[in-house]
Amino acid sequence: MRAAKVKGGLLYSCLAVAALLWVLPVWWTLTNAIKSPNDFFAHPFYDVPREFNLVSNISTAWDSAGLGTGFINSIIYGVVGAAASIVIASLAAYAISVLRIRGGFIVFMAIFSGTVFPLQMYIVPLFRMYNSIGLYDSRAGLILFYTAISVPFCTLVLRGFYTTVPGELREAALVEGAGEARILRSVYAPLSISAALVLFLFQFTWIWNDLLFGIVLTSSPSVRPVMASLTSLMGVYGGSSLPVQLAGALVAASPMLVLFFGLRRFFTEGLSLVARRG
Repeated sequence: MRAAKVKGGLLYSCLAVAALLWVLPVWWTLTNAIKSPNDFFAHPFYDVPREFNLVSNISTAWDSAGLGTGFINSIIYGVVGAAASIVIASLAAYAISVLRIRGGFIVFMAIFSGTVFPLQMYIVPLFRMYNSIGLYDSRAGLILFYTAISVPFCTLVLRGFYTTVPGELREAALVEGAGEARILRSVYAPLSISAALVLFLFQFTWIWNDLLFGIVLTSSPSVRPVMASLTSLMGVYGGSSLPVQLAGALVAASPMLVLFFGLRRFFTEGLSLVARRG
């Protein structure tokens, strides 16, 4: 009994230390984003704010650095790219795992090969192709890229899920006169809601946090995503505006927190689902 108590105490102590290590950077970011520039330089970074300047800092970052436009762009890219990739992946997974098309495994490997190579390998050929076909510095080009890059992982997960759905459900639907499109829409899609939501959360998060391709494939502030817009705070305001930069970082991170807490039930269900069936 005593050994169990000691073990439990050590476990909770380690968890408390880990939680503290996660919370402290968030706390310091929040407290310094609240400060005015004068307050920030006059006192240690770990000191509590003496002036509440968060609204002004957010307003400055939102307007002057184009963060507002980048924020809206990233919402468009994230929602459309993640949703479109799940739809395309569901069609591919259904054809490969349920319809068992000829050469389905080869088709799956061709799709999944997009995740094998480092993303940096795509920069030069993608940049040249976008320049040649007129997709460079356009919202359509970024949406197309984010959709395509998200399809392989979504196909992998949905293919694994669809193979576990009892074939009798499809056979019963066929007897009732349903076509394959109706079966996918009315049978497989409702059963895979948890998997689709966690995939949406994963892909939306990746698209939202992308900086590399947001910079490489765009040049206009009106097209750039939020992370690319956030980097311009460094050049516009320099080191004297760290509270403004931190306020902009809080704004950029807010959709992830809202999405995570809004979908946390589906997130935990989807994680276990992916672990069991992916």
